[in-house]
Amino acid sequence: MKTKVYIDGQSGTTGLQIYDRIGAREDLELLRIDEDKRHDKEERRKFLNAADIVFLCLPDDGAREAVSMIDNPDVRVIDASTAHRTNDDWVYGYPELSREQREKIRNGKRVANPGCHATGIISTTAPLVKMGILPIDYPLSCYSLSGYSGGGKKMIADYEAKDRDKKYDAPCNYALGLTHKHVPEITKIAGLKYAPVFMPVVDDYYKGMASSVMLHNRLLNGVKTPEDICKKLQEYYKDEHFVRVLPFGEHDARIYSNALAGTNYLDIIVDGNEEHTCLIALFDNLGKGASGAAVQNMNIMLGIDENTGLE
Repeated sequence: MKTKVYIDGQSGTTGLQIYDRIGAREDLELLRIDEDKRHDKEERRKFLNAADIVFLCLPDDGAREAVSMIDNPDVRVIDASTAHRTNDDWVYGYPELSREQREKIRNGKRVANPGCHATGIISTTAPLVKMGILPIDYPLSCYSLSGYSGGGKKMIADYEAKDRDKKYDAPCNYALGLTHKHVPEITKIAGLKYAPVFMPVVDDYYKGMASSVMLHNRLLNGVKTPEDICKKLQEYYKDEHFVRVLPFGEHDARIYSNALAGTNYLDIIVDGNEEHTCLIALFDNLGKGASGAAVQNMNIMLGIDENTGLE
């Protein structure tokens, strides 16, 4: 019997990307609401309760409303919004965090898909905190460079307009108040005592992301060189398929943030010198940073090869 899947928010960027990854799969039956009824609450309720797996690709309030409409106890939900990422009743959907985390996802009824920027920062910092290398009270500073697709339909339209403003030709720093919506989940999931200073940057390319963390080696525990940190991260992720730690010193001298666009991989690059270490997570903000991660989580929840449909 095929697994019934419903995407609530099927016409948004994330919803469309999920559909692109699973639309042709023969093991799934996609439930498609009529376009003119996608805002009809009662029609949505029918689809939400008829599915085995529901993807929520909605604004936060819409995601919370959708969850409240589900009364079928067998429905399992993957929420791509920010609404439930720090909620203890939901499983955080970054399976590479640990073996235990993957099992929680496998058995979970409610899974919160990670944010794109958060995925990048957590991928490098959470393992170092868990290994005791990065102190939980470290004054962390980080930034993340992303393609404009992460901003949704309006931003995509602004960047792709024929008569667009010239300002879109250059990188744009935003969330200058340093309260970006991904900061709470970074803080909690990475195991930090204090929120990091985080600055996102969007640039004139469609998709791809590079999230960077810079460390003072003198403030770390146990290891004091970038090469040592690289070896620790390689050991941590040694059994993972989608998260790869590149050999120290074997990466390109220049890192382009769209290098993994169109894939579900996340590459970690470690560099620096005796005093400082640079950690870069390179991935697709619509892949491992959103829709690809959601499909990977669904595969885990269904007990099948998590790479299915993602290679």
